[in-house]
Amino acid sequence: MITTLGLTWKRRGRAILADGSDCIFDVYEAVIVWDGQLLRIPIDEADSDPLVGMSLMEGYELTIQAVAGGTVVLKKLPTI
Repeated sequence: MITTLGLTWKRRGRAILADGSDCIFDVYEAVIVWDGQLLRIPIDEADSDPLVGMSLMEGYELTIQAVAGGTVVLKKLPTI
C-alpha cells in the first residue's frame, strides 16, 4: 500500500512490542484529509491491516459496538 500511495520515506523507527521484542520499521509521510483539513502525518510501516493512531483521534469521542458488524462512530468534541 505504501508503494501504491507513493508515500515519502522519512526515517527508521523503533518500538518495543508487547512481548518485549525489539522492532525496527520504516516511517513514511503522507498528507491526508482529516475533518475537512489537510494534515501531514507519519505512517509507520507494518505487515498488518492499516490502523488509525490515538494521537490522530485526540479531541474526538470514539464509540465502538464491540460485536461483529457493530458500528464505529468518531465525533469531534466541542472546544472549551
